[in-house]
Amino acid sequence: MNSTEERLAELRGPVPPKAHNARTIAALTTNPGCARRAVMDAGGVDKRAVAARAGFAPPYGQSPFAITRTQAFVAQVKANGCAELLRLLREVLRLEIPEVAYQDLEDAGGNDTQEVRHQLARQVLGAAAAGTADFGTLFDHPLLKLPVGGRQVFLEPDLIALQYEGKFYVIAIKSFAVIDGQADGGKVASAAVQSAVYVVALRRLLEDLGHDPENVSHDVVLVCPENFSNHAVATKLDVRRQLTVLERQLRRMTRIDELLDPLDDDLTFDLAPDRDGRPTRPIGELCTAIENIPARYSPECLSMCEMSYFCRAEALGSTHALGKSVREELGGVESVETALRLAAGELAPSPDQQEAASVLRAALRLREESLRVLA
Repeated sequence: MNSTEERLAELRGPVPPKAHNARTIAALTTNPGCARRAVMDAGGVDKRAVAARAGFAPPYGQSPFAITRTQAFVAQVKANGCAELLRLLREVLRLEIPEVAYQDLEDAGGNDTQEVRHQLARQVLGAAAAGTADFGTLFDHPLLKLPVGGRQVFLEPDLIALQYEGKFYVIAIKSFAVIDGQADGGKVASAAVQSAVYVVALRRLLEDLGHDPENVSHDVVLVCPENFSNHAVATKLDVRRQLTVLERQLRRMTRIDELLDPLDDDLTFDLAPDRDGRPTRPIGELCTAIENIPARYSPECLSMCEMSYFCRAEALGSTHALGKSVREELGGVESVETALRLAAGELAPSPDQQEAASVLRAALRLREESLRVLA
């Protein structure tokens, strides 16, 4: 284990790490400037447990009912050798697929270590890409890798990969409903970004094995229940835009070892659980540890990060808490109080605040004029 991995293990404490998945990678690349999330995710820290102990438990998460419904829907789509899924793929991709050979790559001969599972995925997917016979058509749960912040991280799979005549397609099965031909736009957008993460990872794997990464299609297949039944419907999503953004954000991310370098050697998020698993770490001490790593909060974090309510309280009174557009418009103005004083002319702007001050004064003038009209 290298020093970076040792330091991340110390940050996490003596508990199993939380694995990366497409959702965590998508959240990281949506806000690549947040060192707090980058470090906690790199260390596999249970952010939900840390936030709850700090007094800011996130008020969301899948209910047991939703999890059970999702599992039942996925099982239905994969039943009888993926017969239902094959029908959908024929329709949506317009491919003449006579039959499929299904292989679940989660089973690596009884060895469930990530390295062994990843080597199995490399072997099987590489053989399929090379056109080797008898290596299947549908590959479930392939464990992939992706470079994030200078580290290769395992990407726990939540997908099926289809290989047909040398072309790979990512298939994502989701439990949100398509009602009268329409699905929730936010959920579809989230599914598109998460699918793009898998496309990037699968392309990296093929490229590493000497195959053309473009053999992984930018079209992904999204499978959802239709209306209020469990009848499955599939649609094709073009994720080229998401791929471009994702690749750029992954390149922009600061290396984890650089983020760890300024941190105190004794910093840890260990909750010191008792024999029954209840955390005993003093809350004030834990909050101080969290605050040692700078965050970059914006309102968008509330829908994607378990630490967001802690960070929102911490950012109270800062322009960051008002959103990315406000933060970008008011570059150099860190607090709401400073912004109000600049707008009112009570504070002389510094050289890097000149442009923001001009915008603020204009906004205040327009507000006052509007109030006079309404009076």
